[in-house]
Amino acid sequence: MNDFSPILPFIFKQFPHLVAFQTTRSGGNSQGNYASMNLGKNTADDPAIVQSNYAILKQKTGIDAIAISHQIHGDAILIAENPGKYEGYDAIITQKKGLLIGVTIADCCPILIYDAKNEAVAAVHAGWKGTIYQLVLKTLKTMQATYHTHPSDCFVFVGACISERNFEVGDEVAAHFSTDFKTFDPARGKYLVDLKKANAAQCLAFGIPAHQIEISPLHLRIRCSPFFT
Repeated sequence: MNDFSPILPFIFKQFPHLVAFQTTRSGGNSQGNYASMNLGKNTADDPAIVQSNYAILKQKTGIDAIAISHQIHGDAILIAENPGKYEGYDAIITQKKGLLIGVTIADCCPILIYDAKNEAVAAVHAGWKGTIYQLVLKTLKTMQATYHTHPSDCFVFVGACISERNFEVGDEVAAHFSTDFKTFDPARGKYLVDLKKANAAQCLAFGIPAHQIEISPLHLRIRCSPFFT
């Protein structure tokens, strides 16, 4: 077993009561292509091994209650009150203390949101579909309607995901993105899309101050999981 070494967002260090992190490959029991901290329950990995990885996660965080969903690259948002494995949600919000919420990603963009005034949190999974569906903005508006979230009270971590230079898309996908978030690479004949920038822009559109948004400089093409409580 490798050492458990999650990415810890700097933006949330001012809130010591929060548990917020993005796991990496390190620290779990999975083997082969899934080595080692695979938390994807809808993968071909051994379910018992995946469950053992969740046991490690619970032991490291000291939190037993986890709410997570099988994601479908849609725009459905779960308001979580209880732990469990849900179906069909790509964003989860909660105000329930002691409930760890999270999303799993391979190379999509993870976004963690904290409303410091109302102590509400969100975890969002945004691939190119979730990004063009404006799932982050919809999540913030849902938090506003549910918890009276105000933009000035929000702090955001846009986590590690596929880099712009590696995210090649065809014309049919590129057409959904403005020139602010894509460039054309003539050598490859493909557009390159910046998922981090596109999702951070939705936070800015909601009114969150730029200095309250952290964009991870890391780029991953591995399976990992951001969590928040």
